[in-house]
Amino acid sequence: MYRNRGSLGGNYIETMSCRWGTELWDQFDNLEKHTHWGIEFVERYTKFVKERSEIEISYAKQIRNLSKKYQLKKNSREEDEYKYTSCRAFLMTLNELNDYAGQHEVIAENLTTHIICELTRYIQDLKAERKSHFHDGRRAQQHIENSWKQLESSKRRFERDCKEADRAQQYFDKIDADINVTKADVEKARQQAQMKHQVAEDSKNEYISYLQKFNKEQNEHYYTLIPHIFQKIQEMEEKRIERVGESMKTYAEVDRKVLPIVGKCLDGMTNAAASIQPKMDTKQVVESYKSGFEPPGDVEFEDYSMSMRRTVSESSYLNSRGEGKPSRSNSRGKLWPFIKRNKLMSLLASPRQPPPPPPTSPSPGAVSNGPQSPQQPKEPLSHRLNEFMTSKHKMHCLRSLKRGLSLKLGSGPEDCSHLPPEQRRKKLHAKIIDINKEIQKEIDQRDALTKMREVYIKNPHMGDPNSLDPRLEEINQNIDKLQLDARKHEAWLLEVETRLTEQGDPQRRQSGFYDSQATTPVNNNCAPVNRESPDGSYTEDHSTEHHLKSRSTEFDDDFDDDDPLPTIGTCKSLYPFEGQNEGTISMAEGELLYVIEEDKGDGWTRVRRNQDEEGYVPTSYIKVFFDTNAKGAMTYI
Repeated sequence: MYRNRGSLGGNYIETMSCRWGTELWDQFDNLEKHTHWGIEFVERYTKFVKERSEIEISYAKQIRNLSKKYQLKKNSREEDEYKYTSCRAFLMTLNELNDYAGQHEVIAENLTTHIICELTRYIQDLKAERKSHFHDGRRAQQHIENSWKQLESSKRRFERDCKEADRAQQYFDKIDADINVTKADVEKARQQAQMKHQVAEDSKNEYISYLQKFNKEQNEHYYTLIPHIFQKIQEMEEKRIERVGESMKTYAEVDRKVLPIVGKCLDGMTNAAASIQPKMDTKQVVESYKSGFEPPGDVEFEDYSMSMRRTVSESSYLNSRGEGKPSRSNSRGKLWPFIKRNKLMSLLASPRQPPPPPPTSPSPGAVSNGPQSPQQPKEPLSHRLNEFMTSKHKMHCLRSLKRGLSLKLGSGPEDCSHLPPEQRRKKLHAKIIDINKEIQKEIDQRDALTKMREVYIKNPHMGDPNSLDPRLEEINQNIDKLQLDARKHEAWLLEVETRLTEQGDPQRRQSGFYDSQATTPVNNNCAPVNRESPDGSYTEDHSTEHHLKSRSTEFDDDFDDDDPLPTIGTCKSLYPFEGQNEGTISMAEGELLYVIEEDKGDGWTRVRRNQDEEGYVPTSYIKVFFDTNAKGAMTYI
């Protein structure tokens, strides 16, 4: 290996010591072809770098498009996904990938600037320089060729004159030997021979002169002019090769310069991957979907083996208050559902048969007593309660489906009551933050306009201060409106936090059981049942199994103190109706009533005349006008 290296070094020194002017003095045409090939090689290398630059630009564009395709879209459903560390890490990876694409654009730009443009200009200069050198070489060759032609011409003239002088001398010798030729002819032949000898002598001198001149020019051509021209061509070729080497070195340095930044991008991707925290993501799932409800209790065994089940009539329940005080043991053994008294009575006494059809005569008053409500036997209380719990479960499923659809469509009431308590609290808190930001933005605009108004007052030529008053008034109105919204949302937030606090405190939850509208009825086994608020939203159900500690009179008083159901609209009676059954209410034709519970599919609608008088009427006897803005638009039983 060392021997080869030494041989290579010797060849390198020998190559450095060679000179084209002395060693390639007769290879003018080959040098011309070689230098032409050298220029074509530079052009081919330039084309290679240009195509590499185009590849880098295309690659960077594709990487940017890929990063942009998976970037977070504004106002999209994906915004909620980036609360997880894995999604945030993916977003950081996309940002680093975007920077990585930028480095490839830098590579393409540097290749174009430092190699392609430079080599393009150099090729033009190289072509001009090569043309100049070979033009000088051709001119030198043309000159030496002309000198050679002159030498050959003088040589042929000298040869011709010598032959003519020799023939003239032979002719003179012949005449001079002839005795018959006159003396005048001999003299003439002698003069002619002398003249030819003189012409031959002149041609000889001219030939010698051209020969000396040609030898001198030839010596100068092959030892001075051609070596000088070829040396310039050699230097030009060496510069070309050196320039190609520098371009190749720059080609590598362009990539090397971006390696630190590319390394930082890769380090950023690695750090993004290291920032993923599975525990935090699983905790975030709890924060996102925690409803705040308690799981249901055990379902009590229902014994169907008994041939007879004890039934309780409405009158037995209604008269239970006067039959004495139940003992503590009995209250523990069997609990009545915690339902508002008016709601329970209306439920138990609500008609179980279809309502009567509306009268066909144009004047309903012509029929005696109007349409009569159906008379049906009283059903056992246990049947009513079982049917109540079954219907409530179905209504809960339907309302859950409707609530799911509303969430998918992005709709919902302003107070976020369609959300579970925990999610509602977070949503309200986020809304309050957004409203406060809007308020601060409006305040900043107001301060800026106020300062501008003061400047206008001090410098009237800059503007009219009164022109800013309408805008200031508009901003003040916006601030008042936003502050009102903030107070409203803070009140809703306080309500939710209070309920969550009560839910977390068992004693407070038990003491405030009767006063909370969120309390829902339970079945005989006291299993908790989820229910919904009048607007169709979830509300807390704290009806876990516990014992009555109040007497029956206190039980009834608590029910009497409950607030009435909210109204969800109004109705106008189309026909008179006399409510004769328990739970119905009479109404006159054209009377206006409040609707507090819509038709559940059984043909009856619950209405209210005043705070103390309410009941069911046939749905076909009234025309209902629902209030779409009322919170009670979705009622509950």
